[in-house]
Amino acid sequence: MGTGHAHDGRDATPGGAGAVGTTPGDHATSVAAEWWILESVGPAVLVLALTAYLLGVYRHRGRGPWAWWRTTVWIAGLTSVGVGWAGPLAEAARHDFTAHMATHLLVGMIGPLLLVLAAPVTLALRTLPTSGARTVSAVLRSRPARVVTHPVVAAVLNGGGVWLLYATELFELMHRSMALHLLVHVHVLLAGIAFTVAMIGPDPNPHRASLRVRATVLVVFIAAHSILAKWLYAHPPAGVDPVDARAGAQLMYYGGDVVDLAILILLFAGWYPGSRLRPRLLPGHPRERRERRIPRAGQRLG
Repeated sequence: MGTGHAHDGRDATPGGAGAVGTTPGDHATSVAAEWWILESVGPAVLVLALTAYLLGVYRHRGRGPWAWWRTTVWIAGLTSVGVGWAGPLAEAARHDFTAHMATHLLVGMIGPLLLVLAAPVTLALRTLPTSGARTVSAVLRSRPARVVTHPVVAAVLNGGGVWLLYATELFELMHRSMALHLLVHVHVLLAGIAFTVAMIGPDPNPHRASLRVRATVLVVFIAAHSILAKWLYAHPPAGVDPVDARAGAQLMYYGGDVVDLAILILLFAGWYPGSRLRPRLLPGHPRERRERRIPRAGQRLG
């Protein structure tokens, strides 16, 4: 996501234009080249992700057609992330806080929601060779996966990371290190994906928390996100014009609420039909024990 500082991050590099043996023109050219490389990495990864997904859809034909809308949301999700990572909006985000906040919504909230709804893990389990599918299944069962996809942990990684970005010097430091800039980009995306998976992921998840836990965490997360937006409205980050900061904070508040509300609706929409159609099984019942195992590919858990 963009840095949103009051000046272009391309000028804020260690050593400055006055470094020995360089001229201002050489320095500007070098920094511009570095930013071009940085902006090329993200889109290249997204193209690979699109290619892999479409290849999976092609291989799925033998098992019947893959839902067209899942392919559509995958493409939309990658596009959302790509717009936030590179292009005019990402460029503007380096000196405009409102544009920066737009990239935050695209990369950290809208993109993850769309990508998760595309059910890429289910597609992989259905189309990979047996050895590959077993590897994916082993990852799903692993302790790290259980920790990262726990609602509380995912909420801390997602919401806590955003608080850390704006409430500390991290926001300003992003202008001075392109490596840190890239790291924040990746964290925002992965944390958003982990949180969405923990809340409403349609892919197999042997560690899925109960509806009560997920709903509680989601409500707390929404409140924390709203509080942060209000805090930014009153306390702009260093170097950000107050008027720009207030506009960005409002975008974060209202735009974030729309995405959070969509997740809340999907959470209960996925639970309600199952609660009406499936009888509750007593602990220890043979069928109950079977259903606690990792489900077949594509099975949705409530």
